[in-house]
Amino acid sequence: MATYKERLIAASKLNSALYEEVEADTTAMNQAMLTVILSSVAAGIGTIGRGGVAGIVLGAVAALAGWFVWALLTYLIGTKLLPQPQTQATLGEMLRTIGFSSAPGLIRVAGIIPGLTGIVFFAASVWMLVAMVIGVRQALDYTSTLRAVVVCLIGWLLQVIIIGLLFYSFGGLPRTF
Repeated sequence: MATYKERLIAASKLNSALYEEVEADTTAMNQAMLTVILSSVAAGIGTIGRGGVAGIVLGAVAALAGWFVWALLTYLIGTKLLPQPQTQATLGEMLRTIGFSSAPGLIRVAGIIPGLTGIVFFAASVWMLVAMVIGVRQALDYTSTLRAVVVCLIGWLLQVIIIGLLFYSFGGLPRTF
């Protein structure tokens, strides 16, 4: 079994074997959660001038909530709406693979460098989305990457709507954003 650092590197290298490994490793849930938190903290540091310390804390809480919601939606869409005959997955497997797909987000800490924030955040977002597609493909035992892309996009869209409705019902975005 790889160390946590090795897992972060393999996840960032888009190594599909890593996503199979964490899918099967029921003890990797804490590592997946830590990856989501570290990625969020890196984003908070990268934008510290806009959000301050409160932004880092709120960002971490929002990232954890978003991680769970997106994993749940992706699990339901992938196993109930768009499964392949061999699809077999649990919510835990989805949480672990999606959690590790946020590993490339650690580079967002470089957003603290003036003039690089937008570029770094865009690159990290694309990289994380590609990692998520790989993680979802592995967790759902898909043979089609396109199916994993569709599941991720539907899940993302539903997550945005749900989170948007939550923010709207609670009076909008916090002032730190």
